[in-house]
Amino acid sequence: MSRGRDRYVDFLRAWAILLVVGGHWLITALVRGPDGEIRAPELLATVPWTQWLTLVFQIMPLFFLAGGYAAGGSWERARAAGGTAGGWVRQRVLRLLLPAAVYSGLVLFALGVCEAVGVDRGTLALVGWAMAMQFWFLPVYLLLSALTPVLHAAHRRRGVLVPLGMGAVALLADGLAVGFHVPVVGLLDYLLVWGVTYQLGFCWRDGMFGGRRVAPAAMAVSGITAFVALVSLGPFPVSLILVTGQTPSNTNPPSAAMLAWAVAQVGLCLLAAPLVRRLLERGRVWGVVRTVGGASMTLYLWHMLPVLVAAAAFYLTGIAPQPAFGSVAWWGLRVPWLLVLGVVLIGVVWALRPLERGLVVLYERTRRPEAGPLRRSSLLWLGLAASVWALGYFAGHGFAYDGRFPVLPALGLALGTGLVMLPGVRATPRSEEQEHGSAVEEAA
Repeated sequence: MSRGRDRYVDFLRAWAILLVVGGHWLITALVRGPDGEIRAPELLATVPWTQWLTLVFQIMPLFFLAGGYAAGGSWERARAAGGTAGGWVRQRVLRLLLPAAVYSGLVLFALGVCEAVGVDRGTLALVGWAMAMQFWFLPVYLLLSALTPVLHAAHRRRGVLVPLGMGAVALLADGLAVGFHVPVVGLLDYLLVWGVTYQLGFCWRDGMFGGRRVAPAAMAVSGITAFVALVSLGPFPVSLILVTGQTPSNTNPPSAAMLAWAVAQVGLCLLAAPLVRRLLERGRVWGVVRTVGGASMTLYLWHMLPVLVAAAAFYLTGIAPQPAFGSVAWWGLRVPWLLVLGVVLIGVVWALRPLERGLVVLYERTRRPEAGPLRRSSLLWLGLAASVWALGYFAGHGFAYDGRFPVLPALGLALGTGLVMLPGVRATPRSEEQEHGSAVEEAA
């Protein structure tokens, strides 16, 4: 396997996206009331033992680890080819922003039409929340992508000391937020906690953990030990997914317990690498990984649409059986529920293939800016800021908060995407952008 492409990184992306999709589907529960209204009880809050399942399904550290690995190599090649930070960031951001903006635009259009024809505001709010529940990842990843030239420069100078330092500051920020209720400071942990695994991706790529298993094993053991201590002796819950009313939360913002679990997950991931790499040498296994990876951004963005289709087909019509919520019979129905959603999602991915090909064409056109000075780099950063704000709003409020169309966030995302797409920033030569597949694949 060439140094340029590590199939294990592609596997991590594919594995993570499958667990994200499966986890969201598993915890999404629908109940049809006597009046025909569809409700979505919060499984993690209603059936508390299910919070332990989040230890398996909270897989986002692997997204950031793989992202750091790929971004480090891409930025190194861009620098060697004479590319600029602004040009590289623009290309990287467009990989994620274009499909996210198109998805958001289509969802917002549909919700706007529904609001205009008088659909119940509660239904609009629920649908808008469901279609944006995965969006928290986007603004954080966009910011880390934009900061990559700075973060990688720090990595070249200090290596593993950088994630260690970021982790220490994250613990301090979390202590101030949880212990002393200092406002705002906890928000730093969105970048610091996830930034630790992003930086560990740089270290992994550059071989700083060595060929031995000592460092990964130490990370796994220390991370698990710290997590157990923080949950059993400290104030943190076991759930690694947000539970309404649970304070403190491990994800909003990421807590010390989340940091410990992320470190443990990275260590386990590195320990599993040799075995999985051998499996990936098999053509059929690699073919499945490649297929899932190629559709990863589509799967990530659109995987809640099948839930709406199933709700309309089986719950609005009253066809779906409704055993007691959380009962053995209810859990037994999770199997056909997941199978139905999987079949619908395959159809959605197939139907979206022309749109995905169009996005690739659009990206190829926008990634070739005018040659010349960086005269529009300020517009790039302004567009990135507007996009991050809009996506952050959708992540926190959904696409139809209180059942109303979000005019300002929608305009912010449209303006931000347009500014990022403007030409005028010198780009990286195309030959330097081929390491980890297509634009849509690498965006995830």
